[in-house]
Amino acid sequence: MIIDLRSDTVTKPSKAMLEAMMNAELGDDVFAEDPTVKKLEEKVAAMFGMEAGLFCPSGTMTNQIAIKAHTQPLDEIICDKICHIYNYETGGWAFHSGVSIRLTNGDNGRMTVTQIEELIQPDFDWLPNTTMVAIENTVNKGGGSVYTVEEMQTISHFCRSKKLIYHLDGARIFNALTALNKKPLDLMGLFDSISICISKGLGAPVGSVLVGSKAFIKKSRKLRKVMGGGMRQSGLLAAACIYALDNNVNRLADDHKRAKQLAETLAALPWVKKVLPVATNIAIFEVDSSAKIAELVAAKGIKVQPFSPTLVRMVTHLDFTEEMLASTIVALKQLTV
Repeated sequence: MIIDLRSDTVTKPSKAMLEAMMNAELGDDVFAEDPTVKKLEEKVAAMFGMEAGLFCPSGTMTNQIAIKAHTQPLDEIICDKICHIYNYETGGWAFHSGVSIRLTNGDNGRMTVTQIEELIQPDFDWLPNTTMVAIENTVNKGGGSVYTVEEMQTISHFCRSKKLIYHLDGARIFNALTALNKKPLDLMGLFDSISICISKGLGAPVGSVLVGSKAFIKKSRKLRKVMGGGMRQSGLLAAACIYALDNNVNRLADDHKRAKQLAETLAALPWVKKVLPVATNIAIFEVDSSAKIAELVAAKGIKVQPFSPTLVRMVTHLDFTEEMLASTIVALKQLTV
């Protein structure tokens, strides 16, 4: 038995999800004729109180489309130094949009209004135009740390007062909402756009949805096409996303519980220097050599993700069972480092 804790993207579609995909009503989505894609876009937009949605192959694409749609060259985005947009999207903000980024040093990736305000540029010829604020919830590199609804509201009010675009990279927003015991509609009116990934904790094989105003999504649809994201009978994939939204949200609490159990085990091990606080389904811990730990646990049939030379990440997901949790805990306790 191989236990894969590298990411919550490693899940496989269940039999029921595959059946939903095979039974999907299809059309050509480049012609806006795929009814299942339309159903997904309308469903996600309604969930978050937005006017419209756009189905895309990945969360990186939805984030980059949002940046391109909201900005122009010479603009600047404020985000945190460990956010996904800055670290894991291949510099797409520069490549696609010709914008620059200013970085906060938040609490495990969570920015404050004070930090944001300090980075707003004055209107001088030699400085870019501060245009947009992007937060990530949950924060991947922050160990799945969570902005509360109140914190998101505070930043939203500030952005409105400064006429700044406010974007949410909500790759794991359902994990955040589960941890907070909140609903998607609790975010209604806070953001100009939200990127929602359904192929992470929710278990769909592919897909993210970008939501916002009708005008924003109309512009984003053209940007999706130029980035190569115009798909044809993509209702096959959209059906998996609909199934995931209908069936896999409530069980996210199980992933959170298992991640916390892993963290408790890790915190008691002599070769673990530190464990980041675990709020959702990500456990990140510090060791002398992440590569060595990855090699040692791989020998026991467990895959983990070296996150830096000294940090290791474990991510729980719907294919990580109670039996796998028990086996992993035993293996970690037996590890000789």
